[in-house]
Amino acid sequence: MKRYVAEFIGTAVLVFMGCGTAMLVGCDSASGAGYLLTALAFGLSIVAMAYCVGNISGCHINPAVSLAVLMTGGINVTEFIGYVVAQILGGFVGSGLLALIFSLGGVTDMTGGFGSNGLAGVNGNVVAGLLVEIILTCIFVMTILGVTSKKANHGSFGGLVIGLTLTFVHILGIGLTGTSVNPARSIAPAVFAAIGGYTDPIAALWIFIVGPLVGAALAAIIYRSLEK
Repeated sequence: MKRYVAEFIGTAVLVFMGCGTAMLVGCDSASGAGYLLTALAFGLSIVAMAYCVGNISGCHINPAVSLAVLMTGGINVTEFIGYVVAQILGGFVGSGLLALIFSLGGVTDMTGGFGSNGLAGVNGNVVAGLLVEIILTCIFVMTILGVTSKKANHGSFGGLVIGLTLTFVHILGIGLTGTSVNPARSIAPAVFAAIGGYTDPIAALWIFIVGPLVGAALAAIIYRSLEK
């Protein structure tokens, strides 16, 4: 149970800090400042949580990561289900806190959709959006599998490497899909956006569930074949 609580807290922090930053600064492609700040917010959230709850749950805070760990033998099916439920619930708490603070404080959501993902950057093309999410998730998850491998020798720098890699994939992905690579990061913001009358994120939500899961599965398959 402690591991599930750790995953719940970690995902709540990730969504609160990452999506909250996106809501505040928007994603300004003209200057790129919004991209970088949002990318750093997500990446640094992973760094913080890796050193906070990593020793408890492994700090997956992402169903795609948990799927890859399941496929590589790190957890069993029951644990996988518990992780995913905790992660999704944590995402809702993170988004809920943002909704409360932004509403009470009269703060403007610069993204207009709680930092949700979308296909605006690929002109609504579903195939392009899926490819972006599959490729970026594959890169991110392969890094995690490599860093956390028993053969790895990264000492206490593993969390930093993983956080920087998440920042890395966000720098490209934000302008294309908003960068999900994490279904738990995408579900709650899309739901809250729909409650606020902005339904586009809900319509495209399946892409940000399927894409990361497929990318993670590919990462697990590729990594295991290379590790042998």
